[in-house]
Amino acid sequence: MTSFITIVSGLPRSGTSLMMQMLGAGGMPLLTDARREADEDNPRGYFEFEAVKKIRQDSSWLRDAEGKAVKIIHALLRNLPPQHEYRIIMMNRDLREVIASQRSMLQRLGHQGAQVSDDKLLKFFQRDLDDVREWVRCQPNIQVLGIEHRDCLLRTHEVAATVNSFVGGFLDEQRMAGCVEPGLYRHRS
Repeated sequence: MTSFITIVSGLPRSGTSLMMQMLGAGGMPLLTDARREADEDNPRGYFEFEAVKKIRQDSSWLRDAEGKAVKIIHALLRNLPPQHEYRIIMMNRDLREVIASQRSMLQRLGHQGAQVSDDKLLKFFQRDLDDVREWVRCQPNIQVLGIEHRDCLLRTHEVAATVNSFVGGFLDEQRMAGCVEPGLYRHRS
């Protein structure tokens, strides 16, 4: 059992659910509540924990997260209390793919997305990610591993080995790699 909390983070549609799936398949306990069911956009599930959304008001649930992985969107990372140790797996994905995937999901759900050009969204996302990465880099209780979404699908065994080493070396890398479905990589640049 590890004494740190493993966090999978990134922009929405950047591969965070995929990484949670890999960690779970490898044997890491996941902090999820299964409230958000699998759908066409994430056929294997979202691996979310509802309490994360209210971390600004209440972070007491983090006491139960040691030795587990939890998914926390990048914008909420600044709310992590300093008394815990964290290992963050930051999922990176081509921002044009993220935008295309987000727009596709919103359209499927019948929601009107932001009336902002892809170029403006791209600049906003990049600035937001840069700010969060700089904040994380300055935190003494946080270690970060950047993982490319594309590599999870195309260099699966390498990613499994890298992630396993980062979280302590106790995961089953074959099972991590074996759970990845490259056919689900639908929005490519």
